[in-house]
Amino acid sequence: MFIKHESYKEIKAISIGVVSELTGLSHRKIRYYEQRHLISPQKLNSNVRKYSFSDIEKLVDISSKIKEGYLTSEIRRELERELK
Repeated sequence: MFIKHESYKEIKAISIGVVSELTGLSHRKIRYYEQRHLISPQKLNSNVRKYSFSDIEKLVDISSKIKEGYLTSEIRRELERELK
């Protein structure tokens, strides 16, 4: 089975519960980072969100930066610069 032009890391297939287990972050904290536009899960019907392995890596990085004292606004600006 081949995946169409998308790396497995980018496929949004992981539930918030699994993301929470893998990152150690609460559901509430994950949703907060989404509200701050730091991650962008896929939203399905009935508010179900799906995350990718890339999202998980980003959440771990965000969590580390928060522990170091960064503000979410600083992290968002950094992420925006990386996209340019």
